[in-house]
Amino acid sequence: MALDDICLNISKNEKVVLLGSNGSGKSTLLRFLAGLYFSNKGKYLFEDKPITKKSVKKEFRKKVGVLFQNPESMIFNPTVYDEIAFSLKEFDFEDIEDRVQDIAQKFNIQKLLKKSPLSLSGGEKQKIMLASILVYEPELLLLDEPTAAMDPRASGWFVDFMIDMKKTVIVATHDLSHAYEMSERAIVISEEHKKIFDGEIEVLFEDLDLLQSANLIHKHKVRKNIYDTKYHLHF
Repeated sequence: MALDDICLNISKNEKVVLLGSNGSGKSTLLRFLAGLYFSNKGKYLFEDKPITKKSVKKEFRKKVGVLFQNPESMIFNPTVYDEIAFSLKEFDFEDIEDRVQDIAQKFNIQKLLKKSPLSLSGGEKQKIMLASILVYEPELLLLDEPTAAMDPRASGWFVDFMIDMKKTVIVATHDLSHAYEMSERAIVISEEHKKIFDGEIEVLFEDLDLLQSANLIHKHKVRKNIYDTKYHLHF
């Protein structure tokens, strides 16, 4: 059982963080919402229409963008320019050059357009893949651990970018500090693959027992003369 009795309702232009430890089912849920996986029970509605293997069409793919945790799994074009332009060609856009240059300017990656994306750092690869998704302006953005490969500067840029974004966004992460900065609503998936919280992130952060049961925080011993307490809550 990858996901057990998960029921969600997400509104247009809402930003949600999906929290859970590794193996809880966060990535599986994102793939389900992207129409890559399908459940054997229950239903998934997107814009009030059921999403099934038979109903998933190019129109749905154009409205949903998904960024996987490992950017290298998504890279297959020779240059950054080609990587960004690929989806535009697939979706039959005509203003490809203008869109690529516009998104490159927004992401400050103009100097990378002629480079191989495989030659870039992990954070740069993640940035390129995000640009290749946003260039076709999807309505729903699904991000799986987007800051995992980013250094502190890139992570800060990403959080600022998220705050300013006017889209429906679901971000899967186990980084509580980034989660707190990016959204007011949090959904927590337990290690038993069940939804155990759905509400205001402020309320969640006050429930240390729930956070610990979901393996999002833990206690551990610390060296003497550093902290007054024997145990330290570690995010």
